[in-house]
Amino acid sequence: MPTLSSPFVSPLAKPSASPLAGGALDLPAAAPSRAPLVTIRSARPSDIATLCEMITELAAHHGDAAPLDADTLERDLFGPVPWITALVAEAGGALIGYAILVPLYRAQLGVRGMDLHHLFVRDAHRGTGIGRHLVAKAREEARRAGCTYLSVSAATGNVKAHRFYEQQDFTAGPVTGMRYVQALR
Repeated sequence: MPTLSSPFVSPLAKPSASPLAGGALDLPAAAPSRAPLVTIRSARPSDIATLCEMITELAAHHGDAAPLDADTLERDLFGPVPWITALVAEAGGALIGYAILVPLYRAQLGVRGMDLHHLFVRDAHRGTGIGRHLVAKAREEARRAGCTYLSVSAATGNVKAHRFYEQQDFTAGPVTGMRYVQALR
């Protein structure tokens, strides 16, 4: 799987100098604090443990449990039949967000799609554009896989998520019926 990489500097980065009268620059004695450079890339096997932690954080945020283990996630990302794709946001050597993509297919139309199954950014980094960059990379990955659409869902009451996805040019679709599940044993 090719590495997807897109470094960007958070919009919270502070300028390193301020202009003074006469056009001179007042350079601070110590380097100012800057937002870290963030890279969006494909997940690697070494990311499994941290991905599991973030998946657990997202589940807890929604009041759910996450019984997922590292072996299962590794199988589904990198096993003989990879089932999902994960993109990660990395800053300063730490993972701060992720997106999980799952393939879809509309048989009657013969078109491929991709479901943005999870989108997560750690609390300390929300509101800095990382989610937008993860969605942009998810679009690129879906196009690379020959998909003609990207879908995402959000809980009915999650108005913040609805607004975010609408700002990312997703269009709300009608709920057309019930989805049924059967456990396979």
